[in-house]
Amino acid sequence: MSEEFGPNFITVTDEDGNDIELELLDVLEHNGQTYMAFFPAVLEEDEADEDSDDYGMVILKSITENGEELLSTLDSEEELTEVYDLFMEMLFQDEDEE
Repeated sequence: MSEEFGPNFITVTDEDGNDIELELLDVLEHNGQTYMAFFPAVLEEDEADEDSDDYGMVILKSITENGEELLSTLDSEEELTEVYDLFMEMLFQDEDEE
């Protein structure tokens, strides 16, 4: 993914109504589905606690509901594991090319 124009940020609302700002890491197509990997956006003064449960890769998928594109959690642990592994392969492949 090109960072030519800088990182992309989105704000999503969780099931409790809390807004969460995420930085888009990468996008992939797999089995006809679009998946997006994000990291929680952290302000420098907040310094992320990398051991926190709130820190880490967030994977969402793009779905269309009533003609509107939405982001959704994955349906199963198996789907999450498979897509996570694909994103990790992509990330390490990008590092090897540098």
